Amino acid sequence: MPANDSELKAQAQKILDEIAFTPFEVGLPLDRKFGNVPMRPGIYAIRHRTDGLLYIGKTKNLRSRFSGGHKAFLWAWLDKYHDSDIRIALQPLPYWQSPALLLELEAIILRATEPPYNVQIPPER
Repeated sequence: MPANDSELKAQAQKILDEIAFTPFEVGLPLDRKFGNVPMRPGIYAIRHRTDGLLYIGKTKNLRSRFSGGHKAFLWAWLDKYHDSDIRIALQPLPYWQSPALLLELEAIILRATEPPYNVQIPPER
């Protein structure tokens, strides 16, 4: 667990680099069961092939977050994006990662990127 604010920001930057700059083709394609998504905590991004980051979130269980539906998929459909142009980028995190830490990491990443499908971007404390 990061000991101070600068370590937390460094961890958030590392996660952001993974979910934003990994080649699009490496991301997970959409499917009905999301069996290729791990059942563990993590930070994730919904990415478009050319428009980049659409949504960033955090969850205690990546697979259940997607198999239960996700508003970003509905919004992508409403924006008439083709499903082959949407991928999920994942950064699984250790099980011991605290929910408060996940929330803070997500907030730092959201402030840095301001994805269009995230309705609220938390202010910096």
